[in-house]
Amino acid sequence: MTEQNGKHEEYLLNIPKVKFTKLFINGDFVDSISGKKFETIDPRTGEVIAKIAEGDKQDVDLAVNAAREAFDHGPWPRLPGSERRKILLKFADLIEQNINELAGLDAIDGGKLFSMAKMGDIPGAAETIRYFAGAADKIHGSTLKMSRELHGYTLREPIGVVGHIIPWNFPSQMFAMKVGPALAAGCTMVVKPAEQTPLSALYYAHLAKLAGVPDGVLNVVTGYGHSAGAAISSHMDVDKISFTGSTDVGRLVMQAAAASNLKPVCLELGGKSPFIVFDDVDVDKIAHLALIGTLFNKGEICVAGSRVFVQEGIYDEFLVKLLEKVKTWVVGDPFDPNTHQGPQVDKKQYERILSYIEHGKKEGATLLTGGKPLGGKGYYIEPTIFTDVEDDMTIAKEEIFGPVMSVMKFKTVEEVIKRANATKYGLAAGVMTNNLNIANTVSRSIRAGVIWVNCYFAFDRDLPYGGYKMSGFGRDMGMESLDAYLQVKSVAMPIHDSPWL
Repeated sequence: MTEQNGKHEEYLLNIPKVKFTKLFINGDFVDSISGKKFETIDPRTGEVIAKIAEGDKQDVDLAVNAAREAFDHGPWPRLPGSERRKILLKFADLIEQNINELAGLDAIDGGKLFSMAKMGDIPGAAETIRYFAGAADKIHGSTLKMSRELHGYTLREPIGVVGHIIPWNFPSQMFAMKVGPALAAGCTMVVKPAEQTPLSALYYAHLAKLAGVPDGVLNVVTGYGHSAGAAISSHMDVDKISFTGSTDVGRLVMQAAAASNLKPVCLELGGKSPFIVFDDVDVDKIAHLALIGTLFNKGEICVAGSRVFVQEGIYDEFLVKLLEKVKTWVVGDPFDPNTHQGPQVDKKQYERILSYIEHGKKEGATLLTGGKPLGGKGYYIEPTIFTDVEDDMTIAKEEIFGPVMSVMKFKTVEEVIKRANATKYGLAAGVMTNNLNIANTVSRSIRAGVIWVNCYFAFDRDLPYGGYKMSGFGRDMGMESLDAYLQVKSVAMPIHDSPWL
């Protein structure tokens, strides 16, 4: 493994200047009512990037009031879907026109690779907005064949004011995944980005206004989960909550929603996904895929395939290939195009990951490689691989959200299905085999919302994404996510003297 934390002039040019640090409410950037601010930190160095307006309950009230006025009396829900589509398409175009700046903001704020954000995250956000723009004028009810002399039909109406609480690991893509379908449906909203990564959300709000999204439709309140997030979750005038984050916080969001106005919630929560490797695969190819499955985005991804089950016939060969590949893995500055892995998002997450590594060593797992911090400053951690991991060890049970892989040996299909399902989570799984019968059996037997066969991280805008068990419920992406922001209203009226029902 190579460590590269040096700075070079050619990629320092991509570090953006921060333009927006205030709350975005009712079409304007405004200070918080309290005047308080919080620091957003550059994880490359631990230094302050900017001071951001700290919204709390009073600011959330203002944002929700603006969203409620825009929904009850404004044009957005009443526009023809084709008009919403035009505005959303312009929004997507503006995102692409500002791709370097947005990618730079996510890199400096969250430690994400600039090259990956530029090639993937930001274009992906634009395409997600376009995808749902295309659905805006295709929201239709049904005409019903009634059993007696009634004419019946359904209407699909926007659910109202939505609260979006988004995480720090994919700030741009999560923004688009939540905001895109809600805007297409005709909803208005308040977005609370994670306090670790507020910068790009404020920039998206600016671009939405330039695109023609009316004032009050899209509001962004930056701040902390325990104050701003809690205020949104418990607000009596918010009609729906969509939350992505930890299972523990998801439970609090659900409790607040139930205790207030019983608003529906969509929760995409934690995961501890199995990556299952059968002995008929190309070991070199699948070892590389397994490494990506854990280390992508420095392991800060809820579907990380961090529980790697390898069939005993290829176990030793698989470990040799893993070690070969991890030695070429470059940890360094996310603006350096040679880097594979940037810093963890903040000091808290950095220390949390290192504590899990210590748990693994103390509980008897074998540290195959890595396990140490890197560099004199910033929040860099070596890619870490454990072997001899037992299913009841902490590192095998709990979501680490970092570059830590546990490799475990198995014998039979029945055994690995049982062990893969022995978790409170059910977000995703990977099944690697050339045997179609095994692929079908295992993919149907694992209780998880997404199963990837002979691939991993195969996301698509058409593919619904969400979990089973304590990984939450509801779906992002696909037309299922649009349905989450629509109410179904049934209308019936008598018909008289009709020749048929």
